[in-house]
Amino acid sequence: MEKSPILPSGVLLADKPTDWSSFDVVNKVRGALSAYYRQQTGVRRRFKVGHSGTLDPFASGLLILAVGSATKSIDEFTKQDKTYRGVIILEATSTTGDRTGDVQSLVNAPRPTKTQILRAMEGFLGSIKQIPPVYSAIKINGQRAYEKARKGQIFTMKARSINVKKLKLTSYDYPKLSFECEVSSGTYIRTLAEDIAKALGSRGYLGELRRLKIGDFSVNDALKIDSDIKAEAILKQLM
Repeated sequence: MEKSPILPSGVLLADKPTDWSSFDVVNKVRGALSAYYRQQTGVRRRFKVGHSGTLDPFASGLLILAVGSATKSIDEFTKQDKTYRGVIILEATSTTGDRTGDVQSLVNAPRPTKTQILRAMEGFLGSIKQIPPVYSAIKINGQRAYEKARKGQIFTMKARSINVKKLKLTSYDYPKLSFECEVSSGTYIRTLAEDIAKALGSRGYLGELRRLKIGDFSVNDALKIDSDIKAEAILKQLM
């Protein structure tokens, strides 16, 4: 009787593409591994694959995935600080706080200077209170907030404490304001973008977002995920 190959287990750094959900990435990795195992053994098997923190579909960047028995320790990555690069679109609003919502342009909105932006950003450094967006996965009385929002239900989100460790303006070409930030776990960059715009006396939404780091793990070391990803590439990258 032939011995079955050892079941893969470990941590995978994945670079999520835009317009994929985090679960799309999980399902693609799981499917590739399952197909490979069946090809090698003739046995159908569903692999355990989980991730340490969701990225919105419109965003790209680092996802930490756990495969097999490593899923038991996935929570150790969840609370680590995260680094992002994003673009705020000023002079407009979005129902979701990002480009996926209904966007409405403002008339005669102020055009802030670079000096005003730098001064406003300083006010967000350190420990601050943030009210999460209604279009989020936070549970309200057992139901996801975004589900209640889509049904038109009225409810209040409670403020939570977050820590903005770094916030840097990288470029400014009105109405696009590009930035990088390092924040504590639980920070909503959509809300941070909206709040920065309000501090400038304007309104804005998050037009682009890419996660660069989770703790000491970098997207530069991650496996790019696409529809043609092969199990061999995944297995080679497992840590």
